[in-house]
Amino acid sequence: MTQPGAAQAGATGNGDDPLYFRQLLSGRDFATGDMVARQMVNFVYLIGDRRTGEAVVVDPAYDVDGILAVLEADGMRCSGVLATHYHPDHVGGSMMGFEIVGVRELLECVQVPVHAQRDEAEFIAKVTGLGADEIVQHDSGDMVDVGGIRVELIHTPGHTPGSQCFLVDNRLIAGDTLFLEGCGRTDLPGGDPAALYDSLHNRLARVPDEAVLFPGHLYSPEPSAPMGETRRSNFVFTPRTEDQWLGLFGR
Repeated sequence: MTQPGAAQAGATGNGDDPLYFRQLLSGRDFATGDMVARQMVNFVYLIGDRRTGEAVVVDPAYDVDGILAVLEADGMRCSGVLATHYHPDHVGGSMMGFEIVGVRELLECVQVPVHAQRDEAEFIAKVTGLGADEIVQHDSGDMVDVGGIRVELIHTPGHTPGSQCFLVDNRLIAGDTLFLEGCGRTDLPGGDPAALYDSLHNRLARVPDEAVLFPGHLYSPEPSAPMGETRRSNFVFTPRTEDQWLGLFGR
């Protein structure tokens, strides 16, 4: 059962709601012939203002032509990119011997800014080949305006140094910081278990229970769930102290 507020591939808003919001699954809604995309089950998100036609793409990878075609079919245009973190399955680049299409190829189609946390910009440039002038560096709490829609950027280090989540209209797009079941790995370069504990238990604490979590991968039966439900059911919230957390997830 889809949770209230969840946006399936065909949902673009209701009635007079100006928010345009779509959740696309790699290998199903785009990149249907890509074996890696099907295995990685990444989510790409489209966030925009239906009144102006502007939209940003969250973590474009695998098939930028297909992603842009979805926007065009909906009468929207790409005005920017929001990057949750630098891993190639989210922004493109070389991964496990595969070259993944991503942000660089999207910018060859449309010249738009790429919004990233300051601590992540260098890594995104390295894996994608983007120039420093193509990446807009942000701090936690910054807002990105998409037409009249405001998207808040929340720095949530741990999976990577500059991982970030996006909060818009009581929807939390969490990248690989938090899944419905589990959280991002901390054993990869730049991972930090203590930082991820702080992100989950402190930095995201103000996100209300009724907000809907939209993760970066389909690692659970459902594509989204209320934060309150996730906090009750997800084992990563079981440890009550940082020491307990580090005992489970490493130091």
